[in-house]
Amino acid sequence: MKITLDLNVLLDVAQNRLPHYHTSEEVLHRARAGEYEAVLPGHAITALHYILERWSGSHLANQTIDGLPADFVIHSSDKTNFQRARRLPLRDFEDSVVASVAEATGSDYIVTRNVPDFAGSTVPAMTPTEFLEELAEIEIE
Repeated sequence: MKITLDLNVLLDVAQNRLPHYHTSEEVLHRARAGEYEAVLPGHAITALHYILERWSGSHLANQTIDGLPADFVIHSSDKTNFQRARRLPLRDFEDSVVASVAEATGSDYIVTRNVPDFAGSTVPAMTPTEFLEELAEIEIE
């Protein structure tokens, strides 16, 4: 299984956002353990660093970014992704780019806390909680 992670899932963990931290952390932990492949859109890395640097300084921002390439697939957005994103019927361009990356990488799901923002995506979106429930069902089968 392959998922594409939206930036808000990463921020939940990096910023210890309660009550979302625990489920988002579990999604990241299980990806790091190799239970499934997790894709991060390249632009999310720069946005994550920018936000974390302003939130708590360069040390946490750098430490967080340095650990990501070992555990996640980083997908660089290119001309094709941006053109596809412009054609998707999503309201927010950044969400459209995430959906385009999910398509391009063959992801089964987009994991996000903003599921309604991905209405119109060809890749279904679900919350971290919904994704973990989906995994539990698969494990039972």
